[in-house]
Amino acid sequence: MRTRDNWITRAEQSADIATIREIDLAAFETPLEADLVEALRADPSWIDGLSIVSTDETGRLIGHALLTRCHIDDTPALCLAPVAVWPEHQSTGAGSAAVRAALSAAKDMGEHYVIVLGHPTYYPRFGFTRASTHGIGVSIDVPDEALMALTLDDAHPLPTGTVRYASPFGI
Repeated sequence: MRTRDNWITRAEQSADIATIREIDLAAFETPLEADLVEALRADPSWIDGLSIVSTDETGRLIGHALLTRCHIDDTPALCLAPVAVWPEHQSTGAGSAAVRAALSAAKDMGEHYVIVLGHPTYYPRFGFTRASTHGIGVSIDVPDEALMALTLDDAHPLPTGTVRYASPFGI
């Protein structure tokens, strides 16, 4: 697959919900991520405007990235999860476009911090670094390199503490 730089990104609309679920079901081995997105939509951690889709030039949904409220101890932060792309469009930049648009939207909303538990070779391209180097941990056993953090504003250094996820995560 060749990458492209012209993905169109926008906030999720109600008409996108079924397709986002289909993308999640296709992108992951189990329905856990698709079910998580549905549970988060009904949870107070949901923030309108931070569920971002990437589309092709015809408007077909290709990828999705979701940011929801979490906390680092008592400091509000955002959790990036999940990020999904139709399997036939993975490695084309559609997921990266959705992530960049979500991070930009969060910054525009005045958010400062984002946490991700994900692939340690994928997320550093967006500025994420190992959370433990900032004194950030999580209450479950995860590979140290998989828990990453990002500040959206250098004037607000990352706080230290334990990440508290929204209840649908079950963490």
